Amino acid sequence: MALAVESRRAVVGVAVGPDRFRWWGPVGVAVFAGVLRLWGLRYPNAFVFDETYYPKDAWSLLQQGYEAVWPDNANQLILGVPQVIPLSQAPAFVAHPPLGKWVIAVGEHFWGLHPFGWRIMVAVLGSVSVLMLARIGRRLFRSTLLGCVAALLMGVDGLQFVMSRVGLLDGISAFFVLAAFGCLLIDRDRVRGLLRAAWAEGGRAGDEVRLGVRPWRVGAGVLLGAASAVKWNGLQILAVFTVLVLLWDQAGRRAAGAHRAWRAMLRRDLWPAALSMVGSALVVYVGAWSGWLATTGGYGRQWADGRAGLSPARTPLVDIPLPQVSMSWVPAPLRSLWHYHAQMYDFNTGLSSPHTYQSNPWSWLVQGRPVSMYWQQVPDGQHGCHSAEGCASQILALGTPFLWWTACFALAYALYRWFFRRDWRSGAILAGVAAIYLPWFQYQRRTTFSFYMVLLVPFLCLAVAQLLGAMLGPEGSPPRRRRWGAAGAGLIVLAIVGCFAYFYPLYTAEVIPMSEWRARMWFTSWI
Repeated sequence: MALAVESRRAVVGVAVGPDRFRWWGPVGVAVFAGVLRLWGLRYPNAFVFDETYYPKDAWSLLQQGYEAVWPDNANQLILGVPQVIPLSQAPAFVAHPPLGKWVIAVGEHFWGLHPFGWRIMVAVLGSVSVLMLARIGRRLFRSTLLGCVAALLMGVDGLQFVMSRVGLLDGISAFFVLAAFGCLLIDRDRVRGLLRAAWAEGGRAGDEVRLGVRPWRVGAGVLLGAASAVKWNGLQILAVFTVLVLLWDQAGRRAAGAHRAWRAMLRRDLWPAALSMVGSALVVYVGAWSGWLATTGGYGRQWADGRAGLSPARTPLVDIPLPQVSMSWVPAPLRSLWHYHAQMYDFNTGLSSPHTYQSNPWSWLVQGRPVSMYWQQVPDGQHGCHSAEGCASQILALGTPFLWWTACFALAYALYRWFFRRDWRSGAILAGVAAIYLPWFQYQRRTTFSFYMVLLVPFLCLAVAQLLGAMLGPEGSPPRRRRWGAAGAGLIVLAIVGCFAYFYPLYTAEVIPMSEWRARMWFTSWI
């Protein structure tokens, strides 16, 4: 309940900037982040980490509508001169839904099956995410300055930077989740305005008002359905955000004079929220499989032909065997799709193959074990190396350490404001953190990686921006207090930007002497 309660005290005392900065500030930060992400995007000319899977799956979707099998030497043939693309028609089992690969396929359609082609769309979405965060932060804190600070922090976060420059799925999912969060904030403001107007003008209490069609909430459902169609962790975020919007509705009705706000929320808002968010997400999710459904060659596509029931495997929803009942009234392609999902669920929950860079969720916030996505030792005299001991070229998915460590304190401050001050802004940030981060703790035996937390980066940056705003102090504070607060907040931002610049060679596979590489290995767990 406290998540939705409006704070009666200002979170920060920074007023919304003049109109000319409402867009110029966010756009400026986004352009800066976009240049960083697009510069040298072709390099390295290699398959980086799981790029060995998704770009080829994307090309297969583009050509055939389903993922197909590639030979073992496909990477060498694709990167060779002349290029050979040895795509077969044999179906391949894949562990993730297809939408993220369709997004990658857009870039491949225009630029071909090359590193720039399979990275460009992820880089564009990562850059646009910075713009969105600036606007989201402005709406959340009612401060253009703090919105731009949050966006700048994400622009110089190493994890978001790296994941925006590789053809993997997590950066795409992060874009959809952040966009959905922005839609819900707009919906919240719109609903509050309608309730206040009904109370002030017509004297109708909040529990008497019908809120009607809410397009921004539907949009959030569409975007969360898209996130789920990239990776399944979008489902848990959909569940938490649906509860969050219901709590916001209840608090809004109570603020508008409702005597039974909970009853009004359950009667008037529960089912519309479920239909608009969960229903629209389901439509988008199934639609993402249109290529697989429209063709006949995909993996398991014809499994249901000649069968009346569903898969005897364990279901994706509950961990019990599915009873064999006649489901002949369900179209065979949908029954085949359910069976495919049961197999995907078994694979994803049972994945326990050891990996050098796997890590436990307990270490993710402090960046205990970043993932090395690309590594090459360069001898002296080659590729610009001028060191007798040789050089290193690496892409390390490491969040900017000073940012993530500051975020740990910022989350503690947000928890304090939510619990003791009933600050809805802190509650919104913590809801995002809980939806993204906490579910991973149930997979203590699964092979997991810290780069999954790229979805968390925007919420960490919002938390840090909130903390910096508190340091600056509310308007009306003594000038000396404001000056000292601004100096402290500015030093923290400069330290984070400087930390990003220091680790920049490890984010871009820059060739550096081994001595410089070792100097950046602050902990043995980073090696």
